[in-house]
Amino acid sequence: MNPSTALHGVRFAFGTLTVFPARITRWDRATARAGMTLAPLAGLAVGLCAAAAGAGLRALGAGALLAAVGSVAAPALLTRGLHLDGLADVADGLGSAKPAEEALRIMKRSDIGPFGVVTLLFCLLAQIAALSRLFEDGWARGAAGAVVAALTARTALTLASRRGVAAARPDGLGAVVAGTVAGWGALAVAALVTAVCAGTGGLFGPWSAPHFALAAVAGLGAAEVLLRRCLRRFGGVTGDVFGAVAEGCATVTLVALTLG
Repeated sequence: MNPSTALHGVRFAFGTLTVFPARITRWDRATARAGMTLAPLAGLAVGLCAAAAGAGLRALGAGALLAAVGSVAAPALLTRGLHLDGLADVADGLGSAKPAEEALRIMKRSDIGPFGVVTLLFCLLAQIAALSRLFEDGWARGAAGAVVAALTARTALTLASRRGVAAARPDGLGAVVAGTVAGWGALAVAALVTAVCAGTGGLFGPWSAPHFALAAVAGLGAAEVLLRRCLRRFGGVTGDVFGAVAEGCATVTLVALTLG
């Protein structure tokens, strides 16, 4: 990846996955490939902001629960709630038991149905509960959990953009990024991020390194299961599917960090 392509890729990743000011000057498959390969960088930025929110609240005397709420609210604000909206839409689509085309129409509606509401509620509760448990062990562990969750969530998007994954619609973000990243490249990014997570865990002791790495693997594994379910159900990916995959990965990663 040459420097020019990498720069456009960074802009693409931050411009599509966050609210950070990033002017996208190229919107093509090559830029999308670079952007989705570098998606974990956007996750790192979001995670650091989430960690700062939670740790800042703890420093001001807030309890672990309120710190966890701050850490969960930050990514929602920094993504305009699009990933959470995608999770709710996918839940409605999967829960509708309708044919693929009709399910995709349901997902495209602006309203949220009962499946979406319930899924969104339990997902957010799980994230807050898990982060609250981590912040009880200290602001540093809670902050680390927020960073790792955001980082792995965007890594799941890199894996979901690998070749062989088709788009469910001819337009939208899914059509632009689907199948752009080479399979070996996506696996390399996942391996690198898992190693970073292990290194982060290592700051808390030798046993925490494999714990953090396994939590990342668990989150990415759950994201893959959800992705395959969506591929079978909808025939491909959409922007909503990417949002659902990211939130699912973050949730499972956080829960795994509290176990053991």
